[in-house]
Amino acid sequence: MTTKGEAFAGLSVALTTPLKNGEVDYEVFGEQIEFQLAAGTNCLCPVGTTGESPTLSHEVHEQVIAFVVEKAAGRAKVMPGTGSNSTAEALRLTKFAEKVGADAALQVAPYYNKPTQKGFYEHFKVLAEETGIPQCIYNIPGRTAKNIEPDTIVRLAELENIALVKEATGSLDQASQVIAATNLTVLSGDDSLTLPLMAVGARGVVSVVGNLVPGDMLQLVAAANAGDYEKARQWHYKLFGLCRDMLGLATNPIPVKSAMQMLGRDSGEMLLPMTPLEESEMASLRQTLVGYGLL
Repeated sequence: MTTKGEAFAGLSVALTTPLKNGEVDYEVFGEQIEFQLAAGTNCLCPVGTTGESPTLSHEVHEQVIAFVVEKAAGRAKVMPGTGSNSTAEALRLTKFAEKVGADAALQVAPYYNKPTQKGFYEHFKVLAEETGIPQCIYNIPGRTAKNIEPDTIVRLAELENIALVKEATGSLDQASQVIAATNLTVLSGDDSLTLPLMAVGARGVVSVVGNLVPGDMLQLVAAANAGDYEKARQWHYKLFGLCRDMLGLATNPIPVKSAMQMLGRDSGEMLLPMTPLEESEMASLRQTLVGYGLL
């Protein structure tokens, strides 16, 4: 069955935002984008949680979206994070992304204010009906404090511009319900669950470790999409240690930015309240990267 967001199947990478003295380092950012394009990444996802959207100003948020769209220049899809716990703010950011040429918008579930299921529906309905680009519902209750229930997503799937779900509930049952009942393209929102989710019908991943090893994650996704689960399992287990031992060290994006610093691809700088890893954690991270063959 062809899904509504089929053009976004494959590997999307949740880009980090490189910083220098508290400002976006656009030179390094351009290098990171070229690295992804050279690897064959299907879609770039700037200014999500991995891109430190909660601590970037609205002005910088917009500047980053425009920069990534311009640098990608049609060589990959661009699906920036434009979500908010304010529907009006999410709509403003999404309209801006559409205006500068983004291909879709990644909409995190409204967080902290914990809407009812009706509130979720009305929030995403406004974004779908008042903009002209596909919307990806990002369901991550571990961060937002509230789950978008499968029945709500099934209702939302009836709206033309609701096309994708970034599935980060950790529940294979929930993902299965959504995939069985809708024609939405479901993407894994957890690197380590990419293969299990693809086994039940997800079509790819919005990846954090893809900042480091996009080629390896592409191999996993391609093998799973081809039905070669023996090869997909090999890539799953190769990547699993990196996902577990790196991303489990601290809150995202602290570990991945630290890893990119070790690899000479980022300053490692973050905006408060994100803080660097402790020395013992850095030592553990270095060991993980050495074990993977990155150092």
